[in-house]
Amino acid sequence: MATCRALLSHLRRSRHLSSSLSAVSLSPHYVSGPPSPRVYSLPPFELPLSRFFSARPDLDSEPTRLGYESVNGAGTDGQLGFVEVSSEVIGAGAESSGFLTQHVISLLDSYHDLTGLPWWVVIISSTMAFRMALVPILVLQLKQTKRISELLPQLPPFWPPRNSGRSVIDQLVLFRKQRKAIGCPSFLWIPAYFSIQVSCFLLWITSIRRMSLDHHPGFDCGGALWFQNLTEIPNGLFGPIFPFLIAGLHYTNVQIIFAGSSVHKFDKFEELAKNYKRFLNFMTFLLYFLAYQMPQGSLVYWTTNLSFSIAQQSLLKHPTVRAKLGLSGNDIVQKETRNVESTNGNEAKSVDPPAKGRIISAQTLTPQELLSLSVKYLSEGHIEKSIPLLRLALEKDPEYLKGMITLGQALYQKNQFPEAAEYLESATSKLLAACPTEVEDVDNLIVASQWAGVSNIRQGKTPDGITHLERVANMKEPDDPKSKAHYFDALVLLSSALFNEGRKDEAAKYLRLVVAYDNSFKELLKQCEEER
Repeated sequence: MATCRALLSHLRRSRHLSSSLSAVSLSPHYVSGPPSPRVYSLPPFELPLSRFFSARPDLDSEPTRLGYESVNGAGTDGQLGFVEVSSEVIGAGAESSGFLTQHVISLLDSYHDLTGLPWWVVIISSTMAFRMALVPILVLQLKQTKRISELLPQLPPFWPPRNSGRSVIDQLVLFRKQRKAIGCPSFLWIPAYFSIQVSCFLLWITSIRRMSLDHHPGFDCGGALWFQNLTEIPNGLFGPIFPFLIAGLHYTNVQIIFAGSSVHKFDKFEELAKNYKRFLNFMTFLLYFLAYQMPQGSLVYWTTNLSFSIAQQSLLKHPTVRAKLGLSGNDIVQKETRNVESTNGNEAKSVDPPAKGRIISAQTLTPQELLSLSVKYLSEGHIEKSIPLLRLALEKDPEYLKGMITLGQALYQKNQFPEAAEYLESATSKLLAACPTEVEDVDNLIVASQWAGVSNIRQGKTPDGITHLERVANMKEPDDPKSKAHYFDALVLLSSALFNEGRKDEAAKYLRLVVAYDNSFKELLKQCEEER
């Protein structure tokens, strides 16, 4: 302590020799008791500034100085101890709050030094790389929430039913017990990705904002087009571009998220979802004005982040992508009250739906209801919507023949010929093993063989395709009008395949049978006979 007093005394006496020491007078009205002699504060510690750890110049020594002036006239020992404690506390707080941002800044600096790219390219590319690194977490969360939505109908309600006699705590305990019993994932998975993404977004945009405000080396000329200076806020003629982009991309992202969401919806949550969407839409205006208060470096990051979100949401809603990731089969569907015909027209029955307009999960539908709904989509040209429903129907009933045939037809229309042939040949094998005699079974065999034949032909497996089509030709001509139409369609396809293989006599033989049924194929027969 004696050494500290001597050092402090020496610094006070020699203050006038150094222009870097700032004096602060303790006025008498700040101190209780008799006026104390004029005292000078210690100079603030000057830490070396670096890219990895930097301090704002406007945060120089004011906190230490103000803290020193608030001391109630203690002796020199007390004053020195207060200055030391204040400096340590403030330094620790600043280091703690800026620890993560400094690491982000260091990471961006390393990337910039390694590549030599302009700062705007560094910001955009690093943002995309970071968001892509979070995609596996998003896919995992979607799978867990899909599982939750499938099992949620089996769980008791969150709140105790009226007149049940249970308290809220007892009901929640029951809910938790049954959730674990059926293997339902934790409900914390629902906000998991959102929480991670928002936290990372705030960390990243705060780091880039700090770099912009600190005039990080290269930021003043690291932009392009209308945002040459990344340290400036939007201004001038082109100033509104970034605010419009931010607001527009945010609004678009909200519409994509809430349009045909794959999250399971219940009636009691519908109004809550609507209100949340209204709030997010209102945020569009707030974000527009907020963008005018942020440096353009942060706005480059924000625009890139929103653009990536839109692309990611659009991609994850595509049926093919969802099927590849194992996310299909639980889409939200709306059951209609009108009759829906099946592929072959044999099931023109009402599905007996609940009240019109009620949103339900496809997971709760039977295979027959899923088939009827998929046929409706196929008739409207929405093949992408029908395939996941048909796959789900076969998951529920792997022996469902009509589901196999319809899925094979849908896959054929999407040019997925190998998979289409697999389903159609499987249905054909099962029908042949059962020796069909019923009208519906015979018709199914004709249709399955016909589409299996053309699926093989489209793959270049013409002999296999002809084998399937000849199976139909060797069958007895059906009496049922619909089955008869399918029968002669198969003969037309067979004659075409035989003609292309040079077997023109056989092709003409089958065409004569077709012409006897439908005279519109007469010209085709004439052409075939002329080229024999």
